[in-house]
Amino acid sequence: MQMDFKRILLMVVFAFSVIMLWEKWTAYNAPKQVPVAAQSATTSNPGGAVPAPMSSSASATASAGVAPVPGVTDGKVSPYSDVPRAVVKTDTMIATVSAQGGDIIRVELTQHKISNDQRSWPTLLKSIFSSDKADENQAKNFVVLQDQGDHFYVANSGFTSDGLPNHKTLFDLKGGEYSLKDGEDSLQLRLQAPVVNGVAVTKVLTFHRDSYVIDIAYEVNNAGTAALNTTAYFQLARDDKPTEHSAGMFGGVSSFTGPAVYTDAGKFQKIEFKKIASNEAKYVSTAKDGWIAMVQHFFVSAYLPKVGEQHEFFTHKISEGIFGAGVKLPVAVAAGQKATLDVPLYVGPQEQNKLKALAPGFNLVVDYGWVTIIAVPLFWLLSTIHGFVGNWGWAIILVTLLIKAAFFPLSAASYKSMAKMKTLMPRMKQLQDRYKDDKMKLNQAMMELYKTEKVNPMGGCLPILIQMPVFIALYWVLLGVVEMRQAPWMFWITDLSVKDPYFILPLIMGATMLIQTRLNPTPADPVQAKVMLLMPVMFTFMFLWFPSGLVLYWVLNNALSIAQQWYINRMIERGGAKPAN
Repeated sequence: MQMDFKRILLMVVFAFSVIMLWEKWTAYNAPKQVPVAAQSATTSNPGGAVPAPMSSSASATASAGVAPVPGVTDGKVSPYSDVPRAVVKTDTMIATVSAQGGDIIRVELTQHKISNDQRSWPTLLKSIFSSDKADENQAKNFVVLQDQGDHFYVANSGFTSDGLPNHKTLFDLKGGEYSLKDGEDSLQLRLQAPVVNGVAVTKVLTFHRDSYVIDIAYEVNNAGTAALNTTAYFQLARDDKPTEHSAGMFGGVSSFTGPAVYTDAGKFQKIEFKKIASNEAKYVSTAKDGWIAMVQHFFVSAYLPKVGEQHEFFTHKISEGIFGAGVKLPVAVAAGQKATLDVPLYVGPQEQNKLKALAPGFNLVVDYGWVTIIAVPLFWLLSTIHGFVGNWGWAIILVTLLIKAAFFPLSAASYKSMAKMKTLMPRMKQLQDRYKDDKMKLNQAMMELYKTEKVNPMGGCLPILIQMPVFIALYWVLLGVVEMRQAPWMFWITDLSVKDPYFILPLIMGATMLIQTRLNPTPADPVQAKVMLLMPVMFTFMFLWFPSGLVLYWVLNNALSIAQQWYINRMIERGGAKPAN
């Protein structure tokens, strides 16, 4: 009975963990209602009103200071469609820049394609049996910023003072296509604003080779007679809809969509859209360090102001379903003087090592939650092994072997306890028949048997529970890191971060669970015995939607556990009905 309780307890704990992940998946995959205002007519005000100047006091919470504006776009026609635009091509991105405000209105990542999981079944079959892997969907670049289509998401900037250019100003821009040529490390796009009161402003966008950073700079030439004191702002404006919707992509921190800010004082803080809408967003807004970003699953865009310069982070609701997040900086140019102001913009994947090198704490956009302390070294181990084998699937297999080896003593203790209990089953059955009408005496007899045979019925519980955080940490690693996105293993597994398209691995996993159940002692209670047999079926169903990389780990872990448990069972059985300790 104690053994039955132990196994039921373990199943309950594991089932609870799975149910939590399942609930997050359903929340993430629930259809999101498109805001009514976002379906209204287009406007020439795509970025909303100009942000207010920097506040004079250092507030710990951000204030909007922005007038309400109409909806942004109906998603079919770009609000920038009537003005010239330039297309810049580098080895990492294709960026579209509008003459209106010099806004960056579209960024395609040429080294990242749309999700494999969004492909049709015929296309999946073709990808398995055809040597041509570049199917029609895989050839499409993943789009982060966009001014039309399913989402609205742009980067704009300007000055808050009247007469100075902002994101509504029409710059002088020669449209066309600009490409980073071989041998060149950078490419500049220069946009000239109309001269007002003797102040000439040039917006300079610099794109770099092998980089997702776009340097946004303003060259200010104050040829007027008065000193210029104003505020520059750099803003990300987007809707509140998730951008990549892949089956098997469960919720949690990595699928968070919205602004995030980092400062030394406040550390990493995520800001929910609903908090911004209700003016309840709280974060450290004034600092001389940090960054502000728009985070989504696998990708991020962020302004990275220079450390040491005073700046103010802000968030606000632009219109229904459209939000802005950015940074403001003070600008002072004396009469007859020139000044240059620049803030780098990152638009790209959440590659942790590269993010960490760009700014302190930038790698925290990959947030593993409460299992961070385990997930970080686990990912380091995975990436280190991947550096040698060159395949994330085989890296998962090797990590599984290492984890199994590390937990071997604990697992052996658990299986030894279960094996001993199995050898005691005939004697336990005799006691149950003898004291079937007296549960108190039955329990006393059972405890005496355990004491005599030196068996702890709960001895196998703790080792298995200790391994659960590792399982959960690996789940978040496989789900959250962009390095795993679209990473193939072999055969039909073309993306380890999404579900097995044919459910082969989950079915194998279910079979291994069933074998494990057969190796364990059979519960004396017929109801419990049926529940134990149903468990593999239940978990197989839930694992159908888990990332295939996680199922691969679990299949191999189960197979190794079966081999270990079978060996221990044989050793115990050879010892006779009264196993040695």
